[in-house]
Amino acid sequence: MISAAPSDTLARARAALSKSKIRDLKQLTLAQHEDRIVVSGRVSSYYHKQLAQELLRAELGDANVVNEMQVA
Repeated sequence: MISAAPSDTLARARAALSKSKIRDLKQLTLAQHEDRIVVSGRVSSYYHKQLAQELLRAELGDANVVNEMQVA
């Protein structure tokens, strides 16, 4: 299996969050560290935290998503 280029994976992750109707998700920060996509920032509920994580997992498949979001 050929894996996606790092910049492609990060671009796909950003696109997935930007499509959301939830403003909290659009304002999250994404970074790539080796084989991990790290998502950080503040969201208003645990539901939004989980939703962001699951949106990324659905878009990125087997990519390692690290959830560093905080609920404010």
